[in-house]
Amino acid sequence: MVVRKAFRSGAMAAVIAATGLAGTPAAAQFYLKNQSYPGQPVQGDETGIGQPMPGATPAELRASLVWNMRAALNVAALQCGFEPTLLTVTNYNAVLKDHTAELKGAFDTLTKYFVRVGKTKPKGQSMLDQFGTRTYSSFVTVAGQFAFCQTAASIGRDAVFTPRGQFGALSANRMAELRASLTSAFYETGVVPLSVGPSLPLPRLDAQCWDKKGRWRANRCGAFAFSPAA
Repeated sequence: MVVRKAFRSGAMAAVIAATGLAGTPAAAQFYLKNQSYPGQPVQGDETGIGQPMPGATPAELRASLVWNMRAALNVAALQCGFEPTLLTVTNYNAVLKDHTAELKGAFDTLTKYFVRVGKTKPKGQSMLDQFGTRTYSSFVTVAGQFAFCQTAASIGRDAVFTPRGQFGALSANRMAELRASLTSAFYETGVVPLSVGPSLPLPRLDAQCWDKKGRWRANRCGAFAFSPAA
């Protein structure tokens, strides 16, 4: 299945297939005032942070955080390309290259966890596939897309400059922030649509109100709703 391929061979990264060096993205200004999403460092077993992992050790929870962050940056690379200055694709690919060893270690740890919990290797693989599917799906958003894209771009940039072996620490420190950005909505930023004045009523458009020359028939349909152009 698709998730298994993504876990085993990085197929989702291949779909993106971007080239170039990672850099510092411009702060795309989606709102008059960008929202901030402060969050405390997490361990991985907090509600709403990741998929439940009963009986997981601290190392297994850290592996879950690493894989959640990888999934989030992958989703951002696929979902946020409408704003190229965020560099979500370029930086995600750089993260895969720079943090290969830690990502592989997290995957191996998760594999062993699910085999242990599932009792058999086939059952463990099935649970791992479900874990991957649900993890990726949990970062898909509509209402909070702008906020998520900005936050993921900031994290992706920082990940590029994070020393190898420290991607887990970055994930723990910023996962709460990233999760909070998913629930953002337009009106939460304090930005409201500008009013353009009262709306004008439209005239009736049915045939009986217009003659063959396109003139309004006031005798049939009353006064015209608004003054026609001269």
